[in-house]
Amino acid sequence: MNDFAARLANLRLEIEAAGLNGFVVPMADAYQSEYVPPSDQRVQFLSGFTGSAGFIAVLKDKAAFFTDSRYTLQAGQQIDAGLFTVFDSAKKTPLAWLEENMRPASEIGYDPWLHSAEGVERLKKAAEKAGARAVAVTTNPIDAIWADRPAPPAEPVVPHELAYAGKSSALKRQNIAEELKKKNIAAVVITDAASVAWLLNVRGNDVANTPLPLSRVILRDDATALWFVDPRKLTEALPDHLGEGVACLAPDKFPAALEELARAGKPVLLDPSHAANWIVEHIIAAGGKIEKGDDPCELPKACKNAAELEGMRACHRRDGAALVKFFAWLDQEWRGGVNEMQAEAKLAGFRAGNNNYRGPSFDTIAGAGEHGAIVHYRATRASDAPLKDGQLFLLDSGGQYLDGTTDVTRTIALGTPTPEMRDRFTRVLKGHIALAAIRFPAGTAGSELDVLARQYLWEVGLDYGHGTGHGVGCYLGVHEGPQNISKRSKVPLQPGMVVSNEPGFYKAGGYGIRIENLQCVVEVAGGGEHKMLGFETLTLCPIDRKLIDVAMLTKSEIDWLNAYHARILQVLRPMIDESSVVWLEAATLPISR
Repeated sequence: MNDFAARLANLRLEIEAAGLNGFVVPMADAYQSEYVPPSDQRVQFLSGFTGSAGFIAVLKDKAAFFTDSRYTLQAGQQIDAGLFTVFDSAKKTPLAWLEENMRPASEIGYDPWLHSAEGVERLKKAAEKAGARAVAVTTNPIDAIWADRPAPPAEPVVPHELAYAGKSSALKRQNIAEELKKKNIAAVVITDAASVAWLLNVRGNDVANTPLPLSRVILRDDATALWFVDPRKLTEALPDHLGEGVACLAPDKFPAALEELARAGKPVLLDPSHAANWIVEHIIAAGGKIEKGDDPCELPKACKNAAELEGMRACHRRDGAALVKFFAWLDQEWRGGVNEMQAEAKLAGFRAGNNNYRGPSFDTIAGAGEHGAIVHYRATRASDAPLKDGQLFLLDSGGQYLDGTTDVTRTIALGTPTPEMRDRFTRVLKGHIALAAIRFPAGTAGSELDVLARQYLWEVGLDYGHGTGHGVGCYLGVHEGPQNISKRSKVPLQPGMVVSNEPGFYKAGGYGIRIENLQCVVEVAGGGEHKMLGFETLTLCPIDRKLIDVAMLTKSEIDWLNAYHARILQVLRPMIDESSVVWLEAATLPISR
């Protein structure tokens, strides 16, 4: 019996001992973080899957693993098919599978700290449809079998200076408190650690690639805040930075604080899409009233202020210089033997030489040939492959800087690309340009723009499975809401929001193509009766000219690309060495029919 078979068997024993018939395991921690710390990697412990999106459902006689289209190939490679049936969650959701497979009168367990209030409501409904019941557990059965579980993170918390934040914590808290008063709400419980970091102007290092401390805040209608944070994380500079309006309390004081709020009688605001169900149930059990609503930090955090936008522009200039140095190096070296992991390390070294650099914003995707078709591929010692002539090389990477966050993907041809590669790349490029150049009326949501990036692939019966763009934080999460550009996004885009523009094409077993820039929403001259918005491209890195079929481009597309490349050359030339300038001048030469 292998390790994962033994773990699954032991989990089933724990489930049975608890009087349950099954258990669900989300990719989550008690803060509902996108990227969870090692101490909460229960999905990985149970299955071996190392991606960032997964969900496991375990019953007595069967188990299923679910992930999205970014990770289905990876899941198929990492997960023992004899233990788990792997599903693309777009085709079969965990809840649909439970409805089909739970037996009447059975009970499925869940950890109320690891599911949002909305998530538990959906789980209960699915169980009811099967004639079963969803039951909260007080102790997670996986933790009972995880003998060497890592300790929770306790990294130092540091102030995020006003020069980068652009607005003081006191002013942010006052603005939200005024809205609470207008609605006769006593307080808001802020459970998103990124929102807490933004609100208090602090940063940390509790989770990989995202500079935040895992913590919660209760913000009252008088603008004072109770910050529940592990005292081991607090540093000497924080008291003066936070001021008298913020009290630091240990996390074990959180339940009592919720009970005190409940006794006060006035409603408490919570975001049910994010708040752990335990918190909701605890307030209700204490007699409290809950006002369901959006996290009040989410929208102002997404709409970057002037200082944040200037920081984003500045860090993208430095990031662009690092990228150009890397691609100039790669152009000289790949024929002599470069592997995926070597390329990843070399780019990290160029970034590390930049001012304000604090680390990657996500695990770099460096995929040569068929690995590029795995949307969230991560090179390992076992998979590390050499870059070969005739391949495409897809590089998706990003950096965290004190003044901003970057995320950029480029696909380059190693040697001479095939006509099919050039056709697919050019269709992706046309979609990228269409989205980058669009002008749209205020009130337009990302779902209304998504088709712009897909249209040229759709013309020939092709598509890609991921969204076209996600929101991006400012020295926070590389994935940030509420805005995105996808088929499902209903949030209107507003000035100051930063989104990615990343259409792609993936030929399983062959190659992958993605072109990604970050762009911010800006007001543009319209001349008509509507307030018009558009995008300012932040990313500065050439697009591989060898992969472009110029005959497929319109004059306006050629003009856009030439203007973009001319801007890159102008901005980055003073920031790079002479040999990199030579490469950049060639990479940004104007194209024409």
